[in-house]
Amino acid sequence: MKVQMQSVHFTADQKLLDFIQKRLDKLETFYDRIVEGEVIMRLNNNDGVNNKTVEVKIFVPGSTLFSQESSSSFEAAADAAAEQLKKQLIRYKEKQVAH
Repeated sequence: MKVQMQSVHFTADQKLLDFIQKRLDKLETFYDRIVEGEVIMRLNNNDGVNNKTVEVKIFVPGSTLFSQESSSSFEAAADAAAEQLKKQLIRYKEKQVAH
């Protein structure tokens, strides 16, 4: 899956980008018609411990799935967002099969 990644208020290293890419590629096992994805990583200065936010948009035919998670690390936030999208993809696929 083609994923566009943006980092706000910091520069993301290649290791983090590869981690998120690999984590989102696993979503294709649940629904193989994913068109593309967008990831925005944001460093929030006003939050306490959970100051790293990851927003993920997944584009599927006819819809856009979105998840936003905050955590103390970008890896944990990306994992949580991917889990949310996994649930959304499964629900979306069940609706498609029902019709």
